[in-house]
Amino acid sequence: MKTTIDTLCQLADRLTRVPEDVVKCAMAHNPWFTAASIGAAIEAIRTEMLDPEKLAAWLASYAVPVQRPKNVLVIMAGNLPLVGFFDMLCVVVSGHRCLVKPSSKDRVLMEYAIGELRTIDPSLNVEVYDGQFVPDAVIATGSNNTNRYFRAHYGSIPTLLRGSRQSVAVLTGKESEEALRGLEEDIWLHYGLGCRNVSMLFLKRGMPFPPLQPQIRHPKYRNNYLQTKALMQMAGEPFIDLGDAVAVQRAEFPHALSAIAYRYYDTAPEVEQWLAAHDRELQCVVGRSIAHARRVDFGRAQHPALTDYPDAVDVIAFLETI
Repeated sequence: MKTTIDTLCQLADRLTRVPEDVVKCAMAHNPWFTAASIGAAIEAIRTEMLDPEKLAAWLASYAVPVQRPKNVLVIMAGNLPLVGFFDMLCVVVSGHRCLVKPSSKDRVLMEYAIGELRTIDPSLNVEVYDGQFVPDAVIATGSNNTNRYFRAHYGSIPTLLRGSRQSVAVLTGKESEEALRGLEEDIWLHYGLGCRNVSMLFLKRGMPFPPLQPQIRHPKYRNNYLQTKALMQMAGEPFIDLGDAVAVQRAEFPHALSAIAYRYYDTAPEVEQWLAAHDRELQCVVGRSIAHARRVDFGRAQHPALTDYPDAVDVIAFLETI
């Protein structure tokens, strides 16, 4: 008898061969998607979320499948390729019926993944939501504004809602070349559009600004960079020109996609205190010198493990209680 893990492992194999027409269609629906970014997202899913040993170890801590399956609606974001895959995975392995409402910006890839799952195992309870009935529970990811709508619309049923978050990196000035190249991926993979993309750097006082090299070749991002740079020049605001991005010394997260904020610190406890005070704004913390529950190493921000729950909310635990 085919198990859910068997099905997911077969999906991992199929995702290595996503048809070219599917990739092109996905890129046409979302101009921010490229073949490289789609490939990077798929590789992270395959290695971190669909590995049989990792799946088995992860699920060993939970009482799944549940005894009484419910209809769980997953409302997905579309800022990154297959960004809603993890929530779908959680609902599927929990044994609930998964009703997927993909973003129009990522509909092509999500529907492809769902179609492959159903081809591998037609009995699997996962499908695109048609809106014909009210679900028993909702997992939704969106902006803070859309979350207010979700709370009002689904207030009578269990919900797990996520809003906007940011990520930071903490540097000591002793980072290796390899660590800095990893940090570049943490910042600019997917053009900084994800909540796990680093948008603020904490630099040890006295260290020079790290030699980061964005090297981004995307017309939409390039236009954002040129506009941001021009506005700062007109306002007389000091910045460091990184070639394809600007670094600005400030204490708040940047608003422009191509801007990276940086600030200096004297001691690790000083940074830890700031992180604790801003925990509800943070998704992950990149670095090796700091203590934090959602700390990851350089180059790993875009490779979340199965236990790296978004917003630090255990999705399986939520699904066990509905």
